[in-house]
Amino acid sequence: MRSLAKTGILLMLLLGGSAAAQEQIRALRMWPAPDNTRLVFDLTGPVKHKLFTLDNPARVVIDIADAKLAAPLGEHKSDLLKGVRTGIRQGDDLRVVLDLSTKARPKSFALRPNEKYGHRLVIDLETLGESPKPVRSIAELGKSRDVVIAIDAGHGGEDPGASGPRGTREKDVVLAIARKLQRLVDKESGMRAVMIRDGDYYIGLNKRVEKARQQRADLFLSIHADAFRDHRATGSSIYILSRGGSSSEHARLLAAKENASDLVGGVSLDDKDDVLASVLLDLSQTATNEASYSAADQILKRVQKVNRLHKRGVERAAFRVLKSPDIPSLLVETAFISNPTEERELTDPQHQYKMAAAILDGLRAYFNDNPPPGTLMAERQQRRHTIARGETLSAIARRYQVSTDDLQVYNSLTTTEVKAGEVLTIPVASGS
Repeated sequence: MRSLAKTGILLMLLLGGSAAAQEQIRALRMWPAPDNTRLVFDLTGPVKHKLFTLDNPARVVIDIADAKLAAPLGEHKSDLLKGVRTGIRQGDDLRVVLDLSTKARPKSFALRPNEKYGHRLVIDLETLGESPKPVRSIAELGKSRDVVIAIDAGHGGEDPGASGPRGTREKDVVLAIARKLQRLVDKESGMRAVMIRDGDYYIGLNKRVEKARQQRADLFLSIHADAFRDHRATGSSIYILSRGGSSSEHARLLAAKENASDLVGGVSLDDKDDVLASVLLDLSQTATNEASYSAADQILKRVQKVNRLHKRGVERAAFRVLKSPDIPSLLVETAFISNPTEERELTDPQHQYKMAAAILDGLRAYFNDNPPPGTLMAERQQRRHTIARGETLSAIARRYQVSTDDLQVYNSLTTTEVKAGEVLTIPVASGS
């Protein structure tokens, strides 16, 4: 009898333990982006789940095994997500239904606990539609184009990046700087900004580069804020891709050359043998790395006037967003958010503006020296005139079919007198 009693108690304990082991959904967080929506379920522990879609109307169903709600999930809506419903399935399982406004491609993955969050189940809903159309070619436009700068504000959404002593989040301050830089670039004649992230949402590292490529960006610039366990660490840094990173990316692209079409100066690799493809990749990567260094060096010279430098020169690292073989790419660590003084500066709109203006000055200097073919900046570069002895401003104006007044204003000349050896920039004639 004692043995049976012990067995019964043991069974009760086991059953009680099984019931207690049922995981709970503590909360649901949502991060809407222009072309997708991310949902994050905060969990008390790891769970097993199944994901599938239903049509008419469009729905995504998530069945989470042996789980229950700790509290109502609340209302969650976006342009894609109409609402969230829940119910019990097979006694102990939780069913979550996402009602959509249109069809979407769902993906899911689990995240382990970190310093801020516990176990999480992430659902990404990607909007189905036409692929983004790239910027039209020069031939289609029939005229010179702007230089395109892809501005990438690091982190976002579920990924806050580093945090400062006062709780300042990297994702917020770098977006503020990126938006200021966007406005400055768009005011610059011959330049146009493309924002990779323009809100509080996360974009995968590969997709950030893809978005820049879709817009045929002439330069990819990623903005971040550094952090270190020693709060005394200070200074700005600018990174380009390391040689090791270049080598690994070269190998990756060569191994998948059939899927790496149009990444090397518009030349497809899928019909090339390995030797020729390798040579093309080498040439493209070398040219891109050299351009990245030149642009980074110009920006570093201007940034040091706004904030001290962490190290004197351009640094190299294998950051994933820098690995494009066809777009000069650099990453700006604006300051150490972990340093109390620099954290305050990063939240100061005036300091943010100064940092953005310094970056623009560097971009302007680089592209003035290295204007991409077919751009307005390249056209201006070609329309420069070195004054010869005996030449007059009016004669030069007649030669280029522009007015003397325009020539004088465009070059900030206070008089019509010119000296031999001076260089004039020739404005584009009206109607040309």
